[in-house]
Amino acid sequence: MNRMISRRDATRIFARTVCAATVLPVRAVFAQSIAPPQFEVSTVRPSGPESGQSSGIDTEYGRLEAKNVTLKRCIVGAYGVGPHQVVGGPDWVDSQTFDIAAKADQPVNDDAVLNQMLQALLADRFKLAMHRETKTLPAYVLEIDKQGPKMKAAAGGNSSTDTGGKNGSVTIRARNTDMDLLAQVVARKMDLPVVNQTGLKGAFDFKLHWTPDNVRPSSDTPDDVSIFTALREQLGLRLRSAKAPVEVLVIDHAERPSAN
Repeated sequence: MNRMISRRDATRIFARTVCAATVLPVRAVFAQSIAPPQFEVSTVRPSGPESGQSSGIDTEYGRLEAKNVTLKRCIVGAYGVGPHQVVGGPDWVDSQTFDIAAKADQPVNDDAVLNQMLQALLADRFKLAMHRETKTLPAYVLEIDKQGPKMKAAAGGNSSTDTGGKNGSVTIRARNTDMDLLAQVVARKMDLPVVNQTGLKGAFDFKLHWTPDNVRPSSDTPDDVSIFTALREQLGLRLRSAKAPVEVLVIDHAERPSAN
C-alpha cells in the first residue's frame, strides 16, 4: 500500500540524499590520494678532487648516483628537457658541480618514477622552484624525411633509452620509445632545442649513432657521420632549422644545499 509523504519528510529525505552524494566522493578522493614518490635517504655535497673527472647521472633499481653534475644538468635529467630549455636562476646553477647519492626504500625500475623522485629531491635539497612557459625560439624541427621512416614499431615491453658512446661519438639504443622522447634525448646533444613534428604515433625500437661536430673523427670509427646524416640514413628522419614554439622551464628560486 502506498504511503503519502509530507512535504517536510520529503525535504528531509532529499537533504540526506544530497549529503550522502557529497560525502562519498570526498572520502574517495582522500582514499585515492598518493604522496609523490621520494628517495628515503639522500646526500648532496659540492664536488671535490675525489670525484674524479667523469660526470653524469646513473640510476639503477631505486638508487641514484651523480658525479660532478650541475643543478642545471639535474633539471635536464629530471624533467626530460634539453639544456637550452632551462633558463634563469643564479649563476652557480650552470657552473658549480655536486655529488649526489640517493636511495629509495624499495627497488624502482621505472625511469618515469625515478625522474619524479629526482624532482622531489631537487625541490627539497636545492629549494628549487620553477614554472613553465612556451616561447617561440630558434630550434631544430624533427620531421619525417622524404624517403619515409625506417624505424621498427615496438612490440611492447619496458621502455628504455640508453645513451653511450666511445671516442666522443654518441649512440642511442632505444626500446619502446616515442618521438617526443627521441627529440628530448637528441636535444641534450644539440646547440638548440629539438621539437617533434614527425606526426608519428606509438613507440619504436631503434639505434642511432653519430659523432658531434666538435669531436675529431677517429680511425677506429670510420663510419662517423653527423647527427643530420645519421637521422636521415638510420631512422628516415631529418632536422630542419626553424623558429618553433618551445616549452622552457624558468627557474624562480634555487639555493645551494647544505653539505649532508
